Amino acid sequence: MRTLSATRYVTPLREGGSCPAIVEAEDSGMYVLKFRGAGQGIKALVAEILSGELARALGLRVPELVLLELDPALGRAEPDGEIRDLIKASAGLNLGMDYLPGSITFDPTVRPTPGSAEASAIVCLDAYVTNVDRTPKNPNLLCWHSALWLIDHGASLYFHHSWDDYLERSQSRFPAVRDHVLLPWASALPEALATLRERVTADVIHGIVARVPEAWLGPTQEPRFSTVTEHREAYASFLLERLNAAPAFIEEAIRARAQLV
Repeated sequence: MRTLSATRYVTPLREGGSCPAIVEAEDSGMYVLKFRGAGQGIKALVAEILSGELARALGLRVPELVLLELDPALGRAEPDGEIRDLIKASAGLNLGMDYLPGSITFDPTVRPTPGSAEASAIVCLDAYVTNVDRTPKNPNLLCWHSALWLIDHGASLYFHHSWDDYLERSQSRFPAVRDHVLLPWASALPEALATLRERVTADVIHGIVARVPEAWLGPTQEPRFSTVTEHREAYASFLLERLNAAPAFIEEAIRARAQLV
């Protein structure tokens, strides 16, 4: 992943609880900055990287993710005191997502609807990474240039908010899939499972886990782990064990869809 410095604070985005902001970076690009000092903290940023890059490995569209160095002085002109405090608390390394100008939020009531292969791949991904935040109320899908783009994966991989019995919990059937916004169109789930198994290999998982910054891992962030390497291996172990649960969570998705259509 590229590491850039934010050079200009443009405007806050007040949707959602984390209150991201649009910033300009040293490459003159515009990014949606996800603050390390927001609600779920650094763990949400770790989830953004892992789930976003797993989606990319599956061939799904995700805006480029970058690491953004933030100088809190950039937000000194922000009139909202709470946002200024958030910027101050987020000094250092944050996460940025390429800004898609002119994109609009996906609306399941507006046609054209997604194809079955794409819908199934997204449902399969979200069941794999236990993403509870792709619902009709909050789809976290953007329509840009007549294509669907996946955003905001900070609520996924929620197991890491409590590491107790995490390998056992990796076997979850993920019943929350019943609320997935794309489930009605996901008629090719067995094929999506085959693609997941083909593309998400142990090497891919370890490569993606390696992209998480060292500063976001280890005993300073999670006392359970004595080293950064141990922390990385725990994430990789969860994702590998989660693959073993794929038949169960796909079966759960198929069962939930049958109750809708």
